[in-house]
Amino acid sequence: MANEQAAESYTVEELVAVNPYNPDILNDLEGFVNDQVSNQTYNLDANLSLLRLYQFEPERLSVQIVSRILIKALMAMPGPDFSLCLFLIPEHVQMEEQFKTLIVLSHYLETARFRQFWDEASKNRNILDVVPGFEQAIQSYAIHVLSLTYQKVPRPVLAEAINIEGLALDKFLEHHVANSGWVIEKGARSQLIVLPRNEFNHPELKKNTAETVPFEHVTRIFPVLS
Repeated sequence: MANEQAAESYTVEELVAVNPYNPDILNDLEGFVNDQVSNQTYNLDANLSLLRLYQFEPERLSVQIVSRILIKALMAMPGPDFSLCLFLIPEHVQMEEQFKTLIVLSHYLETARFRQFWDEASKNRNILDVVPGFEQAIQSYAIHVLSLTYQKVPRPVLAEAINIEGLALDKFLEHHVANSGWVIEKGARSQLIVLPRNEFNHPELKKNTAETVPFEHVTRIFPVLS
């Protein structure tokens, strides 16, 4: 009883930091997953701790909670969160249909096959809609991927990647022109969206390694070489 009262005075993050393998915090961690869903927050460390505890007590594993953890991990792409979580989930659990679906979706995202991703996602709204902000997170990831390869994105390519078209896409573009530094140009066949310059779509912006070495470090090297 004393331990329970002491635990109540700590946040979930603090409980994980103190003893992530304590089975007494399993219920707290499950509640914390639901809080992340409701409040649209995210804590990978806490979710990994819960998956580890499930390994020690498989009879307490909640399929619903694990599904929510994996969906939140998908939303964190391009981070490796999904793979980190999946590694801790027993293979026989991964074979359940909803987890097989999430694994397929992760593969489509990792390979930038966005049209296939959105087609598959539309067939599984019952799994994905329980986590608010999912579509917006994936759209942000898609834009991130496009920004690595395109200086100017044709409107149809963007529309397919983020699964928005028509007037909704017009509003989406207006928002990013006003807030993200996008520029709209007229192309021969369709609009072109000029994305902000970065070292990936404009390699000339990437600093040469030699340029990043402070001069005083270079001067220290010369005596060693001589």
